[in-house]
Amino acid sequence: MFSTERGRVCPKCGWPQGDCRCSVPVEERVPGRITARLRIEKAGRRGKTVTVVEGLPKNRVFLKALIGELKKACGSGGKAGESHVEIQGDHRDSLRALLQRKGWVVKG
Repeated sequence: MFSTERGRVCPKCGWPQGDCRCSVPVEERVPGRITARLRIEKAGRRGKTVTVVEGLPKNRVFLKALIGELKKACGSGGKAGESHVEIQGDHRDSLRALLQRKGWVVKG
């Protein structure tokens, strides 16, 4: 006999919604050696320039601490994404120097 007592099922993974792992973000470990990529974005920002640091681990605690340090060093605003951080303005040179002092490999 088929029973539906488990309730709703997640459409992505097929598990019951109480046990679904799709919506729970997976925290990555912070590697010993990080390779960060710097780039500038203007598209979709009404002409405003944003410096993006990509290639970072998907770890909220790490990104929150990093964005605070970078915003303070650059003296501007910004936000942390899922695996990147955005700093308002063109701060490639200062970010490159700061990240290299931390021992990271910086490209771009």
